[in-house]
Amino acid sequence: MKTFLKSFSGAALATIIILAAAAILIHNSVDDTSNAVNNEALALNEYRQTPVHRASYAIPQGIDFTEAAEKTVNAVVHITTEMRVKTSNYDDFFGPFRHYFGYPNRGNTFVAFGSGVIITPDGYIVTNNHVVEGADKITVILNNKKELVATLVGNDPTTDLALIKVDDDDLVYLSYGDSDVLKVGEWVLAVGNPFNLTSTVTAGIVSAKARNINILGAQSSIESFIQTDAVVNRGNSGGALVNTSGELVGINAAIASHTGVYEGYSFAIPANIVQKVVADLMNYGEIQRAFIGVQIRDIDADFASELGLDEIQGIYVASVVDHGGAFDAGIREGDVIVSIDERPINSVSELMGSIAQHNPGEVVQVAVNRDNSIKSYEVTLKNQENNTGIVKTADSFYNDLLGATLQKASSNDLSKLGINSGLKVVDIDNGILRRGGISNGFIITEINGVDVNSETSLARAINNSNNKSVSLRGMYPNGTRVSYEFML
Repeated sequence: MKTFLKSFSGAALATIIILAAAAILIHNSVDDTSNAVNNEALALNEYRQTPVHRASYAIPQGIDFTEAAEKTVNAVVHITTEMRVKTSNYDDFFGPFRHYFGYPNRGNTFVAFGSGVIITPDGYIVTNNHVVEGADKITVILNNKKELVATLVGNDPTTDLALIKVDDDDLVYLSYGDSDVLKVGEWVLAVGNPFNLTSTVTAGIVSAKARNINILGAQSSIESFIQTDAVVNRGNSGGALVNTSGELVGINAAIASHTGVYEGYSFAIPANIVQKVVADLMNYGEIQRAFIGVQIRDIDADFASELGLDEIQGIYVASVVDHGGAFDAGIREGDVIVSIDERPINSVSELMGSIAQHNPGEVVQVAVNRDNSIKSYEVTLKNQENNTGIVKTADSFYNDLLGATLQKASSNDLSKLGINSGLKVVDIDNGILRRGGISNGFIITEINGVDVNSETSLARAINNSNNKSVSLRGMYPNGTRVSYEFML
């Protein structure tokens, strides 16, 4: 009996221990499952509460764009242009800017649209050259929906700027701001007419300055764009970029995009360049381009090491034009330009943007690094003919050999014909031109393989003949290209 009780007690105790262990295991399992479920629910809840998009920056408290927008919208106009299509390949004619135009073809007329900025109360309007280039009719629509026909005052393909004029008074206009003092990160507004949506205002910051995006093509083009992330699309071209005070700091010109619409990269021509180009077109009818007289290249880490520079700073002078402004001042090949008028220069586009604000004859202070020593020079800027004279479109001269009075072709003539330079025949006398049947209005673009656009370049081209003959190329006002060969 005692043996039985001992066996029973042992079995019972073992059973209790087993049941207790099982209860503990079950309890822990339930807790683990519960915790897993709770953790999963918490994670799901957090996922659902996570925003789909988080802005990279927030508008600081106290920044108010309403005043700047109110100042700007009535000074920005909608521009529509009409151009008679001459060929079936007009897309090639517009080059990289054709995506900024709105309607492909209406019969024989190409209709395009863009924006412009009123800069004087009597109706001067600045826009992009690619908005009005080659237009037969330019119509300006004010913010109050009033329509006016505009005339082209002048244009400059090298900066993609044009000046047009409407006949009206007391117009709302914008004042220029100083684009040189703009800082990266500063708030700006873009105002224009994207996709024919009039008076559209977008905001962004200055993303970079002095950008060269190689969109204008010509070697002499000036690209020193303000980059911004304010939304700009087709139709914004020629519109205003303003600071928070409502001052004009740039003219919107282009976007960088894989799709043809805004992707975060917009570019504007700095107001300081705009102001200079507009003044030239108003005062002379022609751009007065100033040159420092050097061939330059950017400096990277490898090149700086090769040159033995202590810092990667400035731009390298690869060569100096004989008797140009830099040469006369004492700057030589191998120097590194580090500043102009005490403003640091670290890229070719920065230098071009700085010099583009000056006229021939003006003096700039140029600091260079020579053998790791800083030297300063006063450089008198010169024009393309390597002198300090001012050239007006109306200036004419007589050439005995050609027997003709000529003048520099106007920007309007050049734009309509799609050429960069030339001399227009304004009067024919006895000479080889009359002998060849050339009439007034003909534009000479090339003589003996040399481009001509001035009395100096014409004389140089004529003297370039070695076989007692003159080879001449040019265009008539209707676009007909011809070539002549004259025996002397």
